[in-house]
Amino acid sequence: MLNIGIIGATAYTSLELIKILLRHPEVKISFLGVRRTDRPKISDIFPSLQGQIELPCNSIQEKEVPDNLDVAFITLPPTISMKYVPHFIQKGIKAIDFSADYRFQDSALYEKWYKARHTDSTGITKAVYGLPELFRDKIKNTQLTANPGCYTTATILALAPLLAKGLIEPDDIIVDAKSGVSGKGREAREDTHYCECNENTEAYAVGGHRHSPEIEHILSTQTGKSVSIQFVPHLIPMNRGILCTIYCNPKIRTGASALNDEAALNIYREFYQKEPFIRLKENNTLPKTKDVSHTNFCDIAVKVTEKRIVILSAIDNLIKGAAGQAVQNMNVMCGFKEETGLK
Repeated sequence: MLNIGIIGATAYTSLELIKILLRHPEVKISFLGVRRTDRPKISDIFPSLQGQIELPCNSIQEKEVPDNLDVAFITLPPTISMKYVPHFIQKGIKAIDFSADYRFQDSALYEKWYKARHTDSTGITKAVYGLPELFRDKIKNTQLTANPGCYTTATILALAPLLAKGLIEPDDIIVDAKSGVSGKGREAREDTHYCECNENTEAYAVGGHRHSPEIEHILSTQTGKSVSIQFVPHLIPMNRGILCTIYCNPKIRTGASALNDEAALNIYREFYQKEPFIRLKENNTLPKTKDVSHTNFCDIAVKVTEKRIVILSAIDNLIKGAAGQAVQNMNVMCGFKEETGLK
């Protein structure tokens, strides 16, 4: 039985993480850490946990964190997380970081987009990007996994098969992405007040969203091609879920080598044939956020139109886009069956 710590236990993603870990047969939640100064029980913060877990939330100061942890999930914001991760690595504790602090192996790229100096130069070069569908073998052997974000997960998984085959233009990809309000996090902010986001759909961070360089960086690294995307996120009035509609230019438009729906779908079948959390939509059915809600699945459809290839993907931003994927990564890192606790 592994001892688990959660550093930043009051986040929306932490609540989902706790729920998953409570049903995982191989682990025990031993420590919950928070940045706040009082020490409430976790069930006081999340009443839905009453009767399931009554641990107090302790300080995340180094002297407060026990050394007997086997795995630490760090659910702190970017630029803050990297102040705590090195402590766990030095103690020999496996770490899974939810922030963006370890998703770029290029610290200059991180510093450009997050406007902060990266203080853990060793960690950022050794961390493995936590998409098991693409980087499973590296995740098996790492001590530090950088858990991807929700938009990046849905986009990268949708694009990887066609980019790997060289069947779409890598420098002209449009990603129209929509997220539920929980994707903005639990901290109070004006644009997530009920009266601001209810009955409203809006784009934000057009041309400047931090997930754009992350998506380009990972896909370029994975495919060996220079990938460029136009990424436009939208906030929609629902609690959870991500839906991405992606428009690509095929490299071959006409003739015997041109793709059709079935040929494109076969590429995805082959690429993801052994993946337990990828579901391909067939027979003209398309991904819907309701179908993946509260699951670790990523549903994908691909359609070949007269002018473009359109790829659609849907995930639960709090599960496959955060907590579920983190547990999937832990299972890989610790040698457990990958679906454990997630199905």
